[in-house]
Amino acid sequence: MAEELRVEPSTLESFTSEVFKQAGMPDEDAAIEAEVLVWANLRGVDSHGVQRLPAYLDMIDRGWMNPTPDIKVVKESPALLYMDADRALGPVATVQAMRTVIAKTKDIGIGWGLIRNVTHQGAMGYYAEMASSEGLAGIAVVCSPPNMAPFGAKAAGVHNSPISFSFPAAKRKPITLDMATSIAAGGKLSVAADKRVQIPDTWALDADGNATTDPSVAQILMPAGGPKGSGLALVFQCLTSLMVDNPLLVPVLRGAAKTHNQNSLVAAIDISFFMDVDTYRSHVDDLIDELKKLPRADGFDEILMPGEPEQRTFEKRSEKGVPLPPGTVDKVREAASRFGLTSPV
Repeated sequence: MAEELRVEPSTLESFTSEVFKQAGMPDEDAAIEAEVLVWANLRGVDSHGVQRLPAYLDMIDRGWMNPTPDIKVVKESPALLYMDADRALGPVATVQAMRTVIAKTKDIGIGWGLIRNVTHQGAMGYYAEMASSEGLAGIAVVCSPPNMAPFGAKAAGVHNSPISFSFPAAKRKPITLDMATSIAAGGKLSVAADKRVQIPDTWALDADGNATTDPSVAQILMPAGGPKGSGLALVFQCLTSLMVDNPLLVPVLRGAAKTHNQNSLVAAIDISFFMDVDTYRSHVDDLIDELKKLPRADGFDEILMPGEPEQRTFEKRSEKGVPLPPGTVDKVREAASRFGLTSPV
């Protein structure tokens, strides 16, 4: 694998924000977009970091992403939020929605929001952790047009809908599960291509439905756990796209052109309705402590919790910088050249 270059996180975030400003986003929105992307890089989720820059800029150019959206609340109740994002870049609308949901949760105990017509939201764990950082339980789900084969098929029919949960702890970091319903997230194929490495032949199929180890030809993701990942993906479509009357699977399956669009769910639960939050946090700590004491399977030095590897990467990269593989360096430099900016690498 070719050598990676490291960049200081704040420098990368400032640069990324400036790129989105140049692309037409208001300053505050550009800052949110940059923060979510670099947050993913810091946690080692490079599939959802700055390697997305050219793709996002291309979607802005195509009109698929709207840098100046008219985000509207379609309908609202004390507990529920229904938002149309007007094709906003995902983090802009999703941060706004989760802030609203958190406020509702603090008022009445639960908040549930559906976002229609949004675009790529980045790492969903960011939004779930917005809730857990407030002492709430957080949930975030997203669905898009088909990119994953349903169990038993060799063509894309569902989306590998990622979901994230986050729960606050006391002395420990929050438990944050952030996963796609595919064996590997689609962005990991791009990262593998940037690193010039092959992928396992279980990750994806090529356009003809054949297993491949070449990330540059992989097009159809495979579901995690076979029917389990496939079933979850279908359930998430029913909870999001169908519920906001914006089907994204059937039109493509019937021959419509595939364009980028997403529907999403964000939710928060007030733990204090059920019990003292500090006691709950202690329970989470105790659970983690006891799980870590279990006998380890062969080949394992430690039993890690969901989100723990990412948190350790966050701490390491915050100190030593974010490593960017050659392909991602090229993408960053391409964005810098387009807008006459100084590249951070």
